[in-house]
Amino acid sequence: MKIFEKELAFLRGLNVETDWTSKFTDFFDKKFKVGKKDTFLYLNAGSGNHALGLNKKLGRDSEMFAVSENTELQKIAQEKATAVKSDLYFSTHLPLVESEFVLADASFVEPGEIDEFIANAVKLAKKEIVFFLPTAGSFGEVFSYLWEVFLDLDLIEKGAEVEKLILDLPAVSDLEDSLSRLGFKKTQTTTKNEFVEFESGKEFRESPLIKYFLIPVWLKFLNQKEKEQVITKLAQKIDDESGEVNFRVSIKATLLSGIKK
Repeated sequence: MKIFEKELAFLRGLNVETDWTSKFTDFFDKKFKVGKKDTFLYLNAGSGNHALGLNKKLGRDSEMFAVSENTELQKIAQEKATAVKSDLYFSTHLPLVESEFVLADASFVEPGEIDEFIANAVKLAKKEIVFFLPTAGSFGEVFSYLWEVFLDLDLIEKGAEVEKLILDLPAVSDLEDSLSRLGFKKTQTTTKNEFVEFESGKEFRESPLIKYFLIPVWLKFLNQKEKEQVITKLAQKIDDESGEVNFRVSIKATLLSGIKK
């Protein structure tokens, strides 16, 4: 069943930013004490929760620009800003000028597009930039089960695609190198092990995070019939292997930061 952008935006704000995005934003809040910044740009601000919190911390002497990924997310974020009487304006367009500090959510940027996303984001950073995203080693439990599912369903010829899912996740050292090549010094990556837990294979399969945001990327090389077969079998395998223990999906939550030379 097709799901529309408005519904995805609602699910993102209601469930996904709590179950997923907060694992990165909480990590950022602990590692970076945001003081006064003349200008602060938040790229991929989603439905606005974290951006609104940071804007409040920055205070009146700072100016924040917040860019949501699409119009539906922007509408939700702006409604939240209005509800809390915040002066923060959410846009879907990039600002025309650089900001002193840039924070970029790359947690849903496809691995193959990470380099381009970083290159575009740094053009808007006058001094300092921070990205957050999952890196190599994430989702290992899921990818391991996918290998077995493809064998069970006689889709072994698709096995190379699972290997590609594993290898495409960026390594922290490669991220630092990319930022250095783009003119940043004091590049640093900090990684924290996080988990998303599911009580059953059904809960995993029906989770908005998995169903609408991760699985469509992971299994985009399959046709619709194959996707349905793989998802059903994957949920069964989770139940068979996990028993009464919750199934934990591991995430290497990573902060990539740099200061402009």
